[in-house]
Amino acid sequence: MEKLRQFIDWAEAHPKVWLDCIRIYLGLGLFIRGVFIITNTRAEFVLDLLKRMEFPWLVTVGVLHYVSLAHLVGGLMLTVGLLTRIAAWVQIPILAGALFVHRNEGLMSGGQSLEFSALVFVLLVVFAISGTGPLSVDNGSPWLRLRAPAP
Repeated sequence: MEKLRQFIDWAEAHPKVWLDCIRIYLGLGLFIRGVFIITNTRAEFVLDLLKRMEFPWLVTVGVLHYVSLAHLVGGLMLTVGLLTRIAAWVQIPILAGALFVHRNEGLMSGGQSLEFSALVFVLLVVFAISGTGPLSVDNGSPWLRLRAPAP
């Protein structure tokens, strides 16, 4: 019981570490989504959505590339905490579009796309505003810090 109390005391003294854990998880999820789109696991679904909006093919291809690269590179940047605010801001228009696309499904639908898109959108806004925490490259975390050789 004493160990649990010590852990709770430590956790309460380090709230930013828990926010970093959520950032890392979110970044990994976005990175994996980007891998799915690039490997065509999800590209057909995204292309179908874009075709229904009847954009010219050049816009469709541009949006698909933007979405895939933003998820892939931005997700990786969020995971390691590199330029966290920029990585989050790049993702926000994509999730706003996802909320727009899934708006007709309503809440509590079978696929829960609207709820999940809203959750990811809110988390991205939180990280776009709050930035990074102690476990990040931006912060110079001792766990991730690249040390320059001594002169």
